[in-house]
Parts: sequence; structure tokens; C-alpha cells
Amino acid sequence: MTMETKPAEAGVKDWKHDYDIFAREYIKDPFPIWDEIREECPMASTERWGGSFMPTRYEDLFDIAKNIQTYSSRDVLVSSVMPAPDQERETPTEEEQELIQQYNVGAPPITSDPPVHTWARKLLLKPFSVTSVAKYEQETRELCNELIDAVIKNGRADGAVDYAQQIPPRVIASMLGIPKEEAATFTEWVRGFLELGLTNPELREQSARSIFEYMIAQVALRKENPGDDLISYLLNEKVDGEPVPEPHVVGTCFLLMVAGIDTTWSSIGSAIWHLAQRPDHRKELIENPELIDNAVEELLRAYSPVTMARYVAEDTEYKGCPMSEGSKVLMNFPAANRDPRVFEHPEEVDLHREKNPHIAFGVGIHRCAGSNLARMEMKVSIQEWLKRIPDYKLEAPEAVTWAGGQVRGPRTMGVVFPS
Repeated sequence: MTMETKPAEAGVKDWKHDYDIFAREYIKDPFPIWDEIREECPMASTERWGGSFMPTRYEDLFDIAKNIQTYSSRDVLVSSVMPAPDQERETPTEEEQELIQQYNVGAPPITSDPPVHTWARKLLLKPFSVTSVAKYEQETRELCNELIDAVIKNGRADGAVDYAQQIPPRVIASMLGIPKEEAATFTEWVRGFLELGLTNPELREQSARSIFEYMIAQVALRKENPGDDLISYLLNEKVDGEPVPEPHVVGTCFLLMVAGIDTTWSSIGSAIWHLAQRPDHRKELIENPELIDNAVEELLRAYSPVTMARYVAEDTEYKGCPMSEGSKVLMNFPAANRDPRVFEHPEEVDLHREKNPHIAFGVGIHRCAGSNLARMEMKVSIQEWLKRIPDYKLEAPEAVTWAGGQVRGPRTMGVVFPS
């Protein structure tokens, strides 16, 4: 497969051999596209956005995720488009070059392979355990109610912008010991890196640098004044008797900011979007509060937000599909979670679904270490919204806008309700 970029404006005529994960129709309603690919072509392919392959069957996602030698996590972004040469770009100073080299560690553990991945992930298990995450539940409830207070008298709100997108950034800020008023700033950087930057590599590069510079400064502050926060925790931990390398701490903080914001607000937004159209599901959750945990799992399955990439580390062949070293495989967990071979009536959202082995948080050694936090935020945000705004609907269903590619979720979503 060539690594050249095919023009994005060229319409898709064959989703099995020329898919475009940034096409409007794919972002807005990918489900019929996944169904077509899943049944007719186990491994779809494209030359768009740097070229990639895309499995959509549950079994294939599992098989590929387990083969970490062939399918590396060194590059997890779904787009391989690089910044264009810029003759006017200033040449970095020696100090800047040294800084870039020093902190060129990616975002461990998600961008690392064993053996680094093993201890890098272990570092996060304690602060993201069920018990540790529970410490932030009351704070999250208070935040949800503050957000609802700001809109409830208006009789309308943007369920994405005013609510879903405000929760994860502030929770992550609290965990990292960052002032909550700065959350909006790094939210824009995250969107620039993980959403808008995937098709705009210059913006992606600029956003990544801004996040790293910010985190370098935050780490320096914690070294001078340690606190009861996640950055201080990472600085105090040891690996093989030695302190965690500072560049690794910065890279992990980069990951927590990027992976802990857009992904969770997309899940919350999709849940609010779904419930806006299903008064029967709202009624069930209000009358049967014990159903919330099951509902969260089913909403995660039905509207899984994240597609990750794997880097093909060596020439290989998967089920008759040859892949050359340097190719990318898009780990389409959302499509796998709608595979009828595993899930009965996968197109239906069943709040009482008993068998639900979804892989919304990935599978294998790279399964999301922050899943407990995401679940807590989803649970609390749904509970508090339905408690305060039990009767609501989409203001204009066709006007809802979605982001997609790496992370799919509603970006603007007007809702109306009795004031």
C-alpha cells in the first residue's frame, strides 16, 4: 500500500477498499458502513490519510491486539499525514532541540510496548482504581449540578458544549492538581491534537507542543511544591529502585490530558443524545436507579467513541491480507462492539443486556487504565442530568454535529426542556 495521501474531497464509492474515516457520512452515521465492511471484507483498506487497514469483526480485533510484536503501539494516531515543509518556520535553538529530544517519549503507556509498557501501566493502576476514583465522585456530582444550574432556567442548552464537554476536563484538572479555570485552555489544545489536528498536521504539532510545554512547567512546579495530586504521585514513585524519569512523567501527563478528556466527554455526550430520543429509557433509569451500571455498559457498547491505531512492525499477512512494515491498522473497537457474531441484536440499545463483553476500552495489554474514572463520570453525569432534567428532547436532531476519526461523539447538540 502506498503511503501517499488521497485527496479527502474525493467521494467514497467503495467503503471496503477506499474508506474515509473523516468523511461526513462516516462520522455522522458509521453503523451501516461498518455492517457492510464487516460482512463483505474482514480487513478493509484505504490509501487516504496516509493509508491504513481496518478490521471490524470482534474476533479480528482480539487477534490483532494480542499480537503486540507485529502490531506495535508506537504510533496510535489514526492519521499518518505529516506537516508540510514550512520554509518560514524558525529553526529550533540548541536548547529547544535538546528539550524536544529529551521529552520525545510519546504518551506512555499507551504509546509504548513491553517492557516499558509493563511498568508504565502499573504506575497508573493505583490512582485509577475503583477506590481511588471514588474520591472524585462527590466533586463530580457538584460539578454536574453547577453546570445544570447555569442552564436549567433557560429551557434549552447545548448538551455537548454546556454539559458533557465541561465535565472530564475539570475532573482531570482536579486529579492533576491543575487550577480548574485553566481547563478550557488545555481543552482547546486537546481538540487541536486529537480532533482537528488529525486532518491538520500543523495544528496537531502546535497543540502537542503546547501541551508538553504546559506539562513540563506543571512537573517543575510539583518538584518545588509537591501536593496530593497525580503529578506529585508519579514523581514520588520508583521503578527498579529509581525515580520515574521526568520525561516519562511528562509523557504520561500528556496521555492523561489527551486520553481522559475527549474520549469521556464523547461518551457522556452520546449518552445524553441517546436518552434525548428515548423517553422510555429515561423513565426506566429514573424509576429503576439500580439499572444505571448496566445502562452505562450498554451505552459504552453501542456508542463506543475510540478507534486506536497500531503500527505494523514487520511485513505480515492477516487472513490473506498482506501488510507491509510501516502500515497502520485502525483498531475499530466501536465496529467490533456491534458485531452480530457476539452481540444479539447489536443495533438495539438494551439497558437490560446480560451478555455484554464490549471492548469500548480496548482489549489486551493496552486496555484503558482509566476505565474506572470514565465509568464514574458517565454514571454521575447521567444520574444528575436525569434528576434535574428528566424530560428533554433534541431541539433539532439534524442540526447535531459530530466529531470523528480517532474519537466519535457529538460536538454541538441543542436540547430543550421545561424551564
